Amino acid sequence: MSNAWAQYPHPADERGYIVRIGDAVPDFELNCTDGSVYSRESLIGTPYVLQFTASWCGVCRKEMPHLEKEVWQRFGSGQFLLLGVDLDEPMEKVRTFAEQMGITYPIAPDPEGELFYKIAGPKSGVTRNVVVDETGTIVFLTRLFEEEEFESMKSVISRFAP
Repeated sequence: MSNAWAQYPHPADERGYIVRIGDAVPDFELNCTDGSVYSRESLIGTPYVLQFTASWCGVCRKEMPHLEKEVWQRFGSGQFLLLGVDLDEPMEKVRTFAEQMGITYPIAPDPEGELFYKIAGPKSGVTRNVVVDETGTIVFLTRLFEEEEFESMKSVISRFAP
């Protein structure tokens, strides 16, 4: 586990987040299963969601079909990106997981939770979405898969990708 959380200015909140709405998203570079590479810098100008997941996570498996259909298929375009971030699993396992789940949005492994532990504290649950605006600022945070919060997230996304 990365100790990135130890350098972040906020203590973990009741949902395990060490980032807050209004913070700049932490720096990252993700190498996706399809060969694409995304970083904080490369995504300036594009609103996006970092969707934290893992193959062993039951709640993640429940949420992912909804993300595919209700977020990616609806909003995904050159103007918006949904980016899966798989916690500490190897590339081939992440690729197989994405195929099993039938997702078409890009997904990348997060070795040792390098990005996850810049977002959430140690021992925090994995199922979470971080909505980032075109300036790189965090504008919405979800935890687990709760219908009302998911609908609120979609409403926030619709402001960036109508």
